Amino acid sequence: MDQKKVWFITGAGRGMGASIARAALSAGHRVVATGRNPEAVAKVIGDNENGLVVPLDVTRTVDAESAVKSAVERFGTIDVLVNNAAHFFGGFFEELTVDQIERQLQVALIGPMNVTRSVLPVMRKQRSGHIISISSGAGISGFEFNSAYSASKFALEGWMESLAPEVTHFGIHTTIVNPGFFRTELLTETSSTYAKLSFKDYAERRASYMAFFEKQNGRQSGDPNKLAHALLQIANESQPPRRFIAGADAIGIAEQKIADLKTQIDAYRELSSSMAYDD
Repeated sequence: MDQKKVWFITGAGRGMGASIARAALSAGHRVVATGRNPEAVAKVIGDNENGLVVPLDVTRTVDAESAVKSAVERFGTIDVLVNNAAHFFGGFFEELTVDQIERQLQVALIGPMNVTRSVLPVMRKQRSGHIISISSGAGISGFEFNSAYSASKFALEGWMESLAPEVTHFGIHTTIVNPGFFRTELLTETSSTYAKLSFKDYAERRASYMAFFEKQNGRQSGDPNKLAHALLQIANESQPPRRFIAGADAIGIAEQKIADLKTQIDAYRELSSSMAYDD
């Protein structure tokens, strides 16, 4: 039986966050829709008594604490947290600035940590909850021109995998979501920042990747509304998955990663197994 819950969604002003917020409201759930631009978030959820718009910059701890307080004051609890807020910093590692890399980590790693740290006391008290963090296919396998983004997503997954056994004792579930290419605003100017060309050695490959992303924008195969409904289904399960691979392309990335790991393990199994002391 479908249970009505309180959803707390970051980055709900556009893209995947907007799709999740609309789907949860349509299903009768109560939704705390957050974002740096509350006006944009308000347009997403419309005039709905089950919706609450709260301003939130996930990189600011004080914002996270205030947003959670507002959610509890309005709805009494938080059942599902969706760490979705994102920004893509693309470019070759050598050309990305330190500030760009730090900003990527702030948004995609520290941000979810800030919000989750604020939500956990609520979930611990009620001895239930579900933390869903949106990662990426780039959180499974590293890709050229994605070094900062992949670093942030790999870190997000390491944190989530470590968090899971820490909070399961309190009845709190965790799920990492690895979407492939979905038709959201991630590749638009609003959600993407690219390194400037610094070295001629990268010029040709940079031009190729910029052309690829421009071509992909608005033509991605994944439907964010279908992913949103999949998350509603997962959140309603008594034992939700610790990881959900979203999209046929993401499955391909995961399966290739598994195959590559197996090949590398087998190639050096004897040497790897010879590391123990000789007693």
